[in-house]
Amino acid sequence: MQRGQFSSRLGFILAASGSAVGLGNIWGFPTNAAENGGAAFLLMYIILAFLLAYPALMAELIIGRHTRSNMVTALQSIASSSRAKTAGKLTGLGGILAATFILCFYSIIAGWMIAFMLEPVAHFFGMEALGNWLTEFSLARNLGFSALFLSLTVLVISAGVEQGIEKWSQRLMPSLFVLLAALIVYVLLQDGAMQGLKHYLVPDFSQMADPQLIVRALGQAFFSLSLGVGTMLIYGSYIRSDENLPVVGALVTLTDTGVAFLAGMLVLPAIFVAQELGVTIYGGDGSLIAGPDLIFQVLPALFDGMGTAGLAVGFAFFVLMTIAAVTSSISMLEVPVAYTVETAGTSRIKATWLIGLGVFVCSAVVSMNFDALFGLVVTLTTEWAQPLLGVMLCIFAGWIFNRNSILSELKQGDAGVEQGLFWKVWPIYVKFFCPLLIVLTFAQGFF
Repeated sequence: MQRGQFSSRLGFILAASGSAVGLGNIWGFPTNAAENGGAAFLLMYIILAFLLAYPALMAELIIGRHTRSNMVTALQSIASSSRAKTAGKLTGLGGILAATFILCFYSIIAGWMIAFMLEPVAHFFGMEALGNWLTEFSLARNLGFSALFLSLTVLVISAGVEQGIEKWSQRLMPSLFVLLAALIVYVLLQDGAMQGLKHYLVPDFSQMADPQLIVRALGQAFFSLSLGVGTMLIYGSYIRSDENLPVVGALVTLTDTGVAFLAGMLVLPAIFVAQELGVTIYGGDGSLIAGPDLIFQVLPALFDGMGTAGLAVGFAFFVLMTIAAVTSSISMLEVPVAYTVETAGTSRIKATWLIGLGVFVCSAVVSMNFDALFGLVVTLTTEWAQPLLGVMLCIFAGWIFNRNSILSELKQGDAGVEQGLFWKVWPIYVKFFCPLLIVLTFAQGFF
């Protein structure tokens, strides 16, 4: 069976950036920043993105392109001993499970985004009851819009790499950038925006020593770059052999952190604009409102306070959120789909719809037990599974994958890579420092 392939560097960068640029950036990052000291969190996130997330991203891209296969087969094929092959299989299956469970909670949040996107349209046409239903928490709404979102994701993935993932990433990502820039300009011109900008850009350095802030920044860096679960390994397997991997990896990391930074430029000032309009933005403990309440209560209240203009701004904001969600979800669904297609010999269309149905069932279980399961699934996948799987991928790249094979793979895209800074630093860094730093950062949250 001939594997798909990205037709151009731009196609890969937009697709990989689309995977990275999702609700993790435009929802997760600003809410984490609001909750964890604003500028202090921003600074720690940028440091960890390049110190730990970029080396781990490169491990996935190199393994993916060298093996041209799904996560399980890829890790097993670079291992020589039976123990390493077993560890590769378990790590690969762990990544597939983590990607699937992330998609279970992700589809619920993305469904909310679609519902909130349609709410201004309903009010514009005078359908007040429908508008209220779209924004009120209910099992029917959650299940219906989760199913709608997963159907959109399945349709893109079933079309394949070039005609599905690449084609839609090239359409959606430029739209995301234009919408994000326009909304930032609009919000920064409103009263109160400068106070939010100060909270976001002027750090209190004493907060940077907070272990919880560091752990959350690490989790955010791995979640927003889609690391540890095999999405970047799979995308790496679709990259052309003549591409310069360290360069495209750096471009993806820069794009991802850039969009996260811009999302904060939109959301943090918007919180203080909402305060100017009489919206309560501080919780009972004196901290800024974050999490789902920020996106689904504070910002809609801000849009309502803008009058007629708020309908257009609110619609544009949730279109932005929906686009971000789709570009990420297609990469997550590709992880179990690639494995199923390559190991079971199932057609891509059949595999995609069957796995999409399985994810919906999982999502429905979470929706029906929301209070007990939602936060638990988010924590287990993004704060535990992703960093720990990232450690395993670094171990495979640094200790198990043959060093000469890595060099040969990199030389295909850059004949002089051996003399460059990347090759002098990365192999040692990913072997010793990266796993140790991830484990230490992860562990200090417990002490």
